[in-house]
Amino acid sequence: MEAKIGIVGGSGLYSMPGFTGQREVRLETPFGDPSDAYILGGLEGKPVAFLARHGRGHRISPSELNFRANIHGFKQLGVEWIVSLSAVGSLKEEHKPLDFVIPDQFVDRTMGRKSTFFGEGLVAHVSFGDPICGKLARLLKEACTEAGVPAKLGGTYICMEGPAFSTKAESNLYRSWGMDVIGMTNLQEAKLAREAEICYSTIAMVTDYDCWHPGHDAVTVADIIRNLVHNAENAQKVVRAAVRLLPIGERACPCASALEHALITDLATIPDATRNKLELIVGKYLG
Repeated sequence: MEAKIGIVGGSGLYSMPGFTGQREVRLETPFGDPSDAYILGGLEGKPVAFLARHGRGHRISPSELNFRANIHGFKQLGVEWIVSLSAVGSLKEEHKPLDFVIPDQFVDRTMGRKSTFFGEGLVAHVSFGDPICGKLARLLKEACTEAGVPAKLGGTYICMEGPAFSTKAESNLYRSWGMDVIGMTNLQEAKLAREAEICYSTIAMVTDYDCWHPGHDAVTVADIIRNLVHNAENAQKVVRAAVRLLPIGERACPCASALEHALITDLATIPDATRNKLELIVGKYLG
């Protein structure tokens, strides 16, 4: 085991300053290659693993991401907590550019993405009514307060396919549903982290209002990039505070045993190849 805390860096956040003893580790997984090397090091005196979701240089589009490999790699490293950072558009006036939102719900508008480790002879249905770790989300809100970053705890993140942004009709539809922010990546991470029994929560960093907003057309690429840079600076402060606050030890939340009652398949019928492939995820339940 290399780290207990994992950080997923989204658009504009491709490294994590302040690491001590920093080194890169490239991992192979049964699901292919992760987005990039994991950067391991110490942060606030705790072992942390950082992964640039889209790869350094932002080389991988949302639809091309190998979410299974990324989460499996964190599991290989012994990670028990994942803090995910993502750039999002705001669907409500109250979530202003440069604000952070810590959503507690998701709605899926993606198409055909691989978002489960299971299949190939082993069926599992995890509980996903509360898709993020409540304990971690509350801790992230505390970290935002400590870092002086405006943040709201709670809200719904709608995950769209992309890479094109929404039409105005879609944006207004999502607003009519009561959605808070829109992004392209976090739902699959949340599902896979739950299956991997890793506590997961995301910090949605607002870069701009989505196209529903009357002032949207006045926003330039330069404006968005400027907000991305500012959000990345704030995210680094929040992550440091969160790592400092995170307890390292036995977890009491349901995330740690999410698969306990989720496996449906008669264990005697599971193919050997599937057993081997999923050993890290379900080995403790297969006897």
